[in-house]
Order: sequence, then C-alpha cells, then structure tokens
Amino acid sequence: MEAGNENRSKWIKVRLKPSEEEQLNKSFKKTTFQNLSEFGRAMILGKPVTVIHRDKSMDEILEELALLRRELNAIGNNLNQAVRNINSAHGFPDTRLWMNLLTIINGKLEPSISEIKERMSKYSDLWSQKLKVERA
Repeated sequence: MEAGNENRSKWIKVRLKPSEEEQLNKSFKKTTFQNLSEFGRAMILGKPVTVIHRDKSMDEILEELALLRRELNAIGNNLNQAVRNINSAHGFPDTRLWMNLLTIINGKLEPSISEIKERMSKYSDLWSQKLKVERA
C-alpha cells in the first residue's frame, strides 16, 4: 500500500492550558487551513503554513469603495427605471420633453459612472493581488 493511500488511524492526544488553546486557535484562524487537524499536522510535520495577512489600514477604504459602488449601481438602476417609465408613457404631452432631458442626463452621467466603476475595480484588483502576493 502506498503512503498516499493510507488512512489516518493513529491519534495523538495533547493537553493544553486554556491560554495555549486560545493561542493555537488564533494562529489557526489566521491560516488558509479548513480544519484544526490539517493545521496541527502541518505544524508537527514541519510542512509550510500559509498565513493570511491583511493590511487593516485598507479595510476602511475598501468598505467605502464597496458602499460607493453599491450607490452608483442604485443610481444607474433608478435612471434606467425612469427611462423605461417614460418610454412606456408615449402619447402624453410632456413625454418628449422628459425623454430628451433624461437622455441628456444619462449621456452625461453614464461615462462618469463607468469611469468610477473601472477605477474602483482596478483598486479592488490591486488590493486582491497584494493579498495573494503576501499569502505566497
């Protein structure tokens, strides 16, 4: 039987103080491991452990960017709904005026909204790449 196909049948029991257990759990939560057993085996056998490091100074900026993106999406949705309502109201006297105004507004807003979204996506991608590099 190959070593890769063997089942894990041996148990190791370790007693820890509450403070040691807390320290172990804190260390485990900072890693990419799915369960404590995997983490423990890696530590005992000297295998590489990938630790997640976050730049907490970026958290506030990223939260703000996410809120801004959500708000821009809401503005775009509201504008699209208004245009749809105007398009469905053909035949009323002021419809053509409102359609022209909304077309002008949409023409001026859409490029700006798209540019903001693109920049936000670039910042998000850069931050994600930075995290990936730090994990490696």
